[in-house]
Amino acid sequence: MAVSYMDFTSPSVRFTYDVNQNRFFTKDSQNFINSLSINQLNTLGNASLLDIYLSRGNVVEPHIHQNASELVYAVTGAATVSIINPFTKELLNFPITPGQVALVPQGWWHYEIATADDTHLLAIFDAPVPEFIGGSDLLRLTPASVFAHTYCLNEAKVKETLAPIKDTVVIGPPKDCPNQGQVQGEMIQQHFKRDYYDMFQQQQEQLLEQQERHFQHQFQHSSGRQPQEQLPRRQVIGNGWDIFAEEF
Repeated sequence: MAVSYMDFTSPSVRFTYDVNQNRFFTKDSQNFINSLSINQLNTLGNASLLDIYLSRGNVVEPHIHQNASELVYAVTGAATVSIINPFTKELLNFPITPGQVALVPQGWWHYEIATADDTHLLAIFDAPVPEFIGGSDLLRLTPASVFAHTYCLNEAKVKETLAPIKDTVVIGPPKDCPNQGQVQGEMIQQHFKRDYYDMFQQQQEQLLEQQERHFQHQFQHSSGRQPQEQLPRRQVIGNGWDIFAEEF
């Protein structure tokens, strides 16, 4: 906890608060964010949170928190937390379900996509008031001529593409997006495919390790000596059971 100069004898000291009473953003009845900071709970110290509700296909827009790290905890539903690692120049995707978390380091570009209806996330920050810079503001406030000149783009097309972004989006797609259903469907399908592939790869790697330990143990037990090298592997076939060659 941060050093506190709170006078805990003061009648203004607050120890509880109803987060439902402090709405940060509303898209509709299924997609909204409540917030809690030191402005609502003056004993909070160096912490704050966003209480996020999303339906399938909705996105907490790409953004950064320049003053805080963020821990995203899934209460219900499912979501993918995506971050760009500025050191490795990689886009990383972390699917989370109830009880799972994903961490976003301070200042890293990131976004969250709900992959199920009735998704409820808690975003917890190590700052008394989390600061927010949304991608929509960067896109709508930077002149199209700057994008066009810097990245060798067609200025007219840049203007046309970005023209619908009139305000800070926070939760997208905006309510008035004409092709919202199509965009959501394609986005969800892409993330489901990516998440399934990542999960499959993880399972295969774990299976390889387990099988290798098993055969190493069998070899040692039957021969009474330590193996000189790792057992050779076959290419993974079908469901992954045919993995190791039995060549001793």
